[in-house]
Amino acid sequence: MSLQGKVAIVTGGNSGIGMSIVLELAKQGANVVIDFVSHPEATDSLVKQIAALGEQAVGVDANVSKVDDLRMLIAKAVEKFGRLDIMVNNAGVETRTSILDTTEAQYDKVLEINLKSAFFGTQLAAQQMIKQGDGGRIINVTSVHEDWPMPGNTPYCLSKGGMRMLTRTAGVELAPHNILVVGVGPGAVATPINLTTMNDPALLKKLDSAIPLGRMAQPTEIASVVTFLAGPGASYVTATTIFADGGIMQGSPGL
Repeated sequence: MSLQGKVAIVTGGNSGIGMSIVLELAKQGANVVIDFVSHPEATDSLVKQIAALGEQAVGVDANVSKVDDLRMLIAKAVEKFGRLDIMVNNAGVETRTSILDTTEAQYDKVLEINLKSAFFGTQLAAQQMIKQGDGGRIINVTSVHEDWPMPGNTPYCLSKGGMRMLTRTAGVELAPHNILVVGVGPGAVATPINLTTMNDPALLKKLDSAIPLGRMAQPTEIASVVTFLAGPGASYVTATTIFADGGIMQGSPGL
C-alpha cells in the first residue's frame, strides 16, 4: 500500500490516536497537515519525525469547533501541498457526565468538538475534493459508543451516534463524486484519555476481562485501520463504520 503524493489532514493530530494516524500516513508516503490546539512542542517534534521519514508535514493551530478555523486548515493544506486527498476527522473530547448532571457548557463543548467539527470538516473537505475532480477519502474516527451505550458519558455517546449517521448519509451523498466516507470505531485504547483506568490495576483488570482479546488496543492498531481505509485497498468501502474493538461489543458473560 502506498499513499505517495497524497495529502492528508488529521484533526487533533499531535497526541493519542491522532498522532499515531499522522505517523502511519506519513510512513505510507502521505504529506500530512497536523491540526492542534495545544502543546505546539509536540507538533514540532512530530513534524521532525516525519521529515526523518523523508516526507513532509506542517502543523496548523486550528480550533476545529469553529468553521472559519476549519476553512483555514483546509486552505493551509492546499497552499502548502496543492491539494487535499484524505480528511481524518479525529479530534474528540469527553466529559464523563450523565443525562442528569451534564451542563449546557459541557454539552456544547463535546458536540462542537466531536460532531460539529466532523460535519463541517466533511463538508469543506468534500468541496475541495470536488473542485479537484478526482475523489478522495473522508475518515471519521468515532467509537464503539456510536452504537453501544456508555452510561455516565451521555454527551460523548450522542456525539458519536451523530458521527455514525454523518458517515452513512454523507457517504451516500458524496458517492457520485468518488468521495468515500468511512468511520473507524475504536474500543478501549491505551491513550491519555484512559489514564485513570490504566493507572488503576483493579479497573484495568475489569476492563481487560470484558474484552475478548483480553487487552486494550495500542494507538498504532487504530492508525493502521485508518491508513488502510485511506489507501487503494479500500476503494469499495463507504457509508459504514469499521470497528476495531477487540470484540468488546460482542462480548457476553454467557447464559
